[in-house]
Amino acid sequence: MPQSNFERMIQLADEVFSYRTDPDQISVTEKEREQLEQISPATLSEFNEGDGPIAWILLIPTTTKVMQDFITHTISERQLLEQTLPGAKYDAIYLCSALVLEEYRHKGIALKLTLDAIYTMQKDHEIKALYVWPFTDGGDKLADVIATKSGLPLLKRED
Repeated sequence: MPQSNFERMIQLADEVFSYRTDPDQISVTEKEREQLEQISPATLSEFNEGDGPIAWILLIPTTTKVMQDFITHTISERQLLEQTLPGAKYDAIYLCSALVLEEYRHKGIALKLTLDAIYTMQKDHEIKALYVWPFTDGGDKLADVIATKSGLPLLKRED
C-alpha cells in the first residue's frame, strides 16, 4: 500500500532536517504546535488538495535579539523557540521550514503560503527582517525569492 501524503511529508521532513537525531532542532511536537499557535496563528501553514498535505510551511515571528543570537550560533533552533514568548513585540521572522512533495514543487505553492503568512504577521507586528537556516539549495533559493517579494532583508545562518 502506498504511503499517504501525510506519511510522505513526515518522511521528507526527516530526510531534509534529520530532526529526530538533532535535539537542538524544533520537531513540531503537539506541545510545540500549541506554543507556535500562541505565538501566532500564522506560524504553521499547510496546503492540502484533499488527499492530505502536499506542503508545510513553518514561520516563527521573533525579536531581532533572538534572530541575531540564532544567526551567530549563540542559541540553537530549539532555544530560539523557547526564547520567543507569546504576546511579545516581534520584528523579525524565522523561515524555519518549507516542505513540498516533489511532484508539486516549482508551482509557487511554498511561495504563496509563506508570503500569505508573512503578510498576516505584518498586520500585528512591525517586521523588519527575515532570516533562514538553509538546508538545501532549493530552500536557499526560495528564501531569496521570498525576501525579494516581501521586501524584507534576508539574513542567513551559515554552518
